Amino acid sequence: MSKTEFRYSSRDWLSKSSAGLILGFVIAIAVSSLYGRLGPGGLHWGGAEPQFVMWMVWPIWAGIVSLCFLFRSGLRAWFWLGAAALASSGAVVLAQMFFEMRV
Repeated sequence: MSKTEFRYSSRDWLSKSSAGLILGFVIAIAVSSLYGRLGPGGLHWGGAEPQFVMWMVWPIWAGIVSLCFLFRSGLRAWFWLGAAALASSGAVVLAQMFFEMRV
């Protein structure tokens, strides 16, 4: 580890923000989908649960977009958010394969 202190800068803001916008949206959709499928009670159409799952997307997405500027570079943002997007999307696929939708 180097002894120089890291200073945050506005360098790579375009790649960091695009990673947060694009991959953050994928992660937010996947997390809300997982909650809808595996959450308490499942989704009951006609109740408030689908509305809650739908409105759960934007705070997660906004949180990821706001935190994406903490990465040291745009390449790291794309790598780590891409890995998180693949993992969360894979978890959605596994949940669809192993858990039936409770209606």
